[in-house]
Amino acid sequence: MSDRALLYARDRNAAKLLDMSTAEFCKLVAGGFLPAPVKIGGHERWDVTDLRRIISGDAIDGCGGVDW
Repeated sequence: MSDRALLYARDRNAAKLLDMSTAEFCKLVAGGFLPAPVKIGGHERWDVTDLRRIISGDAIDGCGGVDW
């Protein structure tokens, strides 16, 4: 990946964002633990903003107001 901010990433780059192999990433996608890709002109790409929200924990739904 370059220094430019990615909007969408192929599986290889999306896996790098999560510090895992492409095979591990695809297994988590297939299991429903990570979001499915969007199709852009016949290419599968993952929304980098969504992946960053998952990494940070901001994607968790239904826990608003919980004081850990």
